[in-house]
Amino acid sequence: MDNSSPSSGVGVLDKTMSVLDALESGPASLAQLVRITGLARPTAHRLAVALERHRMVARDSQGRFVLGPRLNELSIATGEDRLLAIANPVLVQLRDLTGESAQLYRRQGEVRVCVAAAERASGLRDTVPVGSELPMNAGSAAQILLAWEDSERIRRALRGAHFTAATLSQVRRRRWAQSVGEREPGVASVSAPVTAPGGRIIAAISVSGPLERLTRSPGRLHASAVVSAAEKISEALRSV
Repeated sequence: MDNSSPSSGVGVLDKTMSVLDALESGPASLAQLVRITGLARPTAHRLAVALERHRMVARDSQGRFVLGPRLNELSIATGEDRLLAIANPVLVQLRDLTGESAQLYRRQGEVRVCVAAAERASGLRDTVPVGSELPMNAGSAAQILLAWEDSERIRRALRGAHFTAATLSQVRRRRWAQSVGEREPGVASVSAPVTAPGGRIIAAISVSGPLERLTRSPGRLHASAVVSAAEKISEALRSV
């Protein structure tokens, strides 16, 4: 256990934090938790299981302890106001530049949620209301939100997906994704990653619309604009 970590004077809280700190660097078995934290085996097990019940800790496919989804949800809640304040005017600019509806998605567990949108004012359009939960197995935003995940999570997500590992490899290389009729027949989209100051992918910005306007190669039309919008948001997050 790292004895340089500050003590709060509340023993159980300090021990609980030592478990979470140990998982920050990746999955750990119970034996590894004991070694890293210096806690007694029964204590480490009791705390890890209690954290699991509160979704602060989860298990991977090998039964190892990993940081849980609740931490990500809390992180999203903490940073969402700042992200939305920055993203909303950029979405409006992107909509006006491309003439298509623009959205911002964040991943929450096994779905992606539309957290902001700027809709095309008139004509045929793809409308995604704010708060909509969409699957992670289809669509260019899903590709973005999955492409930089660890290999095990990608492998699980690809079961039944409308895209492949090769698709995600291409997404990582060019830093944008496109989809044609994946989420909904007749709809195409282009997405790019929004990054936190540390470089972690925290959202996907997208434009979407009917196939008759975006064609079967929507990236050729709008990838440059979408990537530029994503970089503008990411840059603003770094400067705050």
